[in-house]
Amino acid sequence: MIDKNKPYFVTSKNFHGDNDYIKWLKEIKNRYQNIRNRVALQANYGALEFNWLLGRDIVQKKAESRWGSGVVNQLCLDLRATFPDIRGFSVRNLYYMKEWYEFYMADDEHKQILHQLGAKLQEAENKNPIKLHQLGAEIYSEDKISDILENNGMLPIFGIVPWKHHLVITSKCKSIKEAFYYIARIIDEGLSKRELEDVIEADDFSKHGHAITNFSNQLPAQQSQLAMNVLKDPYRLDFLTLERGYTERDLENAIAKDITRFLLELGSGFTFVGRQPELVVGNEGYFPDLLFYHIRLRCYVVIELKVVDFKPEFAGKLNFYVAACNKLLRQREDNPTIGLLLCKSKDQTKVEWAFDTIQNPMGVATYEGIKIKDKLPSVEDLRKRLDMVEQELREYKENDEASSKEGNDTSNQKTK
Repeated sequence: MIDKNKPYFVTSKNFHGDNDYIKWLKEIKNRYQNIRNRVALQANYGALEFNWLLGRDIVQKKAESRWGSGVVNQLCLDLRATFPDIRGFSVRNLYYMKEWYEFYMADDEHKQILHQLGAKLQEAENKNPIKLHQLGAEIYSEDKISDILENNGMLPIFGIVPWKHHLVITSKCKSIKEAFYYIARIIDEGLSKRELEDVIEADDFSKHGHAITNFSNQLPAQQSQLAMNVLKDPYRLDFLTLERGYTERDLENAIAKDITRFLLELGSGFTFVGRQPELVVGNEGYFPDLLFYHIRLRCYVVIELKVVDFKPEFAGKLNFYVAACNKLLRQREDNPTIGLLLCKSKDQTKVEWAFDTIQNPMGVATYEGIKIKDKLPSVEDLRKRLDMVEQELREYKENDEASSKEGNDTSNQKTK
């Protein structure tokens, strides 16, 4: 049995390994992996910039009106003849390049929006240089971005996003603002193409930022913005089917049984810690509904479920749970715990006033889409209904027999 805590070697001779060697070997591996990542990103960046500029050329040169509708087909043949090993020069892909460029640069208004949102996104990502440097990306100032866009060049931040992700965005998003929302999520969360399609299908963009929170007052600016991006409103719980008049415990039980679907609806980064975890305060146990840990936020998230409209007293109870998690569970490297109330509906003024004296970061959102099924009757109810039916049948039979007898008596009298 190999002890993984001690260095071991299979074929080495005349060598005496120790923990320092293991540490050095790990550094070498990480260094090489980082170089591979940078090379891969630089290759992706170069390919994307080529696609952008070729799409720009097709549009700006008005290639189809200048050289005929078959110019893209001819361009495909010419490029494939020169670069037979390259797969990206199909007619379809060349048109994708054109559509990608047009999506962002269709007119001056689009360019202005691209400039504003692009500079904002680049600035946000520049504040996280560790991640970008690991990927090999460059940090660009707003002036540099302006120069690039003045020449209709590709926004640098686009180079971090894979080509097929760009195609999904331009084919499914209705605006540049929506596109940038998903680009930011790809960069921050590392969404796969399938995950990107799922979040667009779920229309996460329209739900983004609608939860009412006090994050701006209780969290540092960067953490506040990230937390706001994590929460959404409403949450779709259409994977649940509950009986009419369901209780909070019913809702909690249903979510716990399908926790994987609930995690997907919460979004990436959430890890399920437990249901009704006991928080012992003053020799008494308290049990919040659901407890999660968010990887990117680096904090615990307490979720309380309500089957009624928001009430101010809900905030006080959740605030207590958040404080307890901070005292009992939070480690030195963790950020402050966040609380989230999921209610049937909410009134903004009530929520804001309830949060006025709350010192912990909290938010309120709603849920929708739960399927309702009518409750099946109990055995006792079925028996009562059966007795009623049998009683009605007896009465009907007695009335029918009485009517028949009366009819016979009348007939006999006429005969006499």
